[in-house]
This record gives sequence, C-alpha cells and structure tokens, in this order.
Amino acid sequence: MKENVGNPLHLKSVNHISLICRSVEESMDFYQNVLGFFPIRRPGSFDFDGAWLFGYGIGIHLLEAENPEKLPKKKEINPKDNHISFQCESMGAVEKKLKEMEINYVRATVEEGGIQVDQLFFHDPDGFMIEICNCDSLPVIPLVGEVARSCARLNLHLRSSPKIMQNQNQQQIHKIVN
Repeated sequence: MKENVGNPLHLKSVNHISLICRSVEESMDFYQNVLGFFPIRRPGSFDFDGAWLFGYGIGIHLLEAENPEKLPKKKEINPKDNHISFQCESMGAVEKKLKEMEINYVRATVEEGGIQVDQLFFHDPDGFMIEICNCDSLPVIPLVGEVARSCARLNLHLRSSPKIMQNQNQQQIHKIVN
C-alpha cells in the first residue's frame, strides 16, 4: 500500500521564492514599499550579495546577478508570463495606489460560473510579474476527490486586521530564526 499518496514528499508549505535581480537595494525597496514585505536576517555564510524578505507567510530571497547587464529586460506586461499572485482586500485601493506610485499595470478579468475575478499585473524592477487579485471568491475544486473548498475559506486569515497579520508574520519569523 502506498503511503501518503496525495503528498509523496511530505511537503508542508511554500517557504520562499528566489529572484535574481540587477540591484538588491532597488528590489528590496520595491518589495518593502510596494508589496509590504520586510527584511529578515540572511545567513552570513553566503558568498554572494542578496537579501531575504518575508511577508504573507512566504519568503522572497533576492539574489544579485553576477552580470546584471546580461539579464533580459521585459517591457511588455503579459499576464501569461511566470508570476506570483497575491490576494487583496480591495482591488480599487490597489489600483489607486499603483496609479499614485506611477507603476504600469494591465487589468484582466476572469469569469467562471457567474463568479468574476479581477486581476492587476505589473512588473518588479527586474521584470518579474506580480499579480494582485480578488481570487478568494473563486472556488478551489479538485479534479478528483470529494472536497471542494473556497479560496476565501482557505485564506480567511489574510482578511485579519493589519495588527493580527503583523503578529502572524512575527510568529513566522520566530519559527524561521529559532
């Protein structure tokens, strides 16, 4: 009998994504001031420039490119490109803030079974795609099995007050550091 068929590697969660960047400082500024991540301690034993940030239960590891001039430059915002997606409380507030920050973005809408999901796509300083959406209304329906869950139910904690989210992030940092 196979053990742990649905999770053969016994995974628990996504820990971090790593992004190669032209400038660690510029990318840190973006991820802190646009997306709300905060810097965390990075092991001093690394022999290359980089920075670690944390927020919303996930880490972002910035790795400075050895040859930044050789990194491809993306200009077109293509929602079908590789990206990371964040759910938000108010699409209107996000769009207003992106306009204030003069960040170019593309708006998209997905409709499925009477449910409408709004999406905003934009680039970080190195052209990595960021999506902001109100995807929590779109149900997560497994292709096999009996359980159907809504993203809203799975991510209910994201709707908590900023103070609660800050405490959750601090608890996550405590787990990382200790």
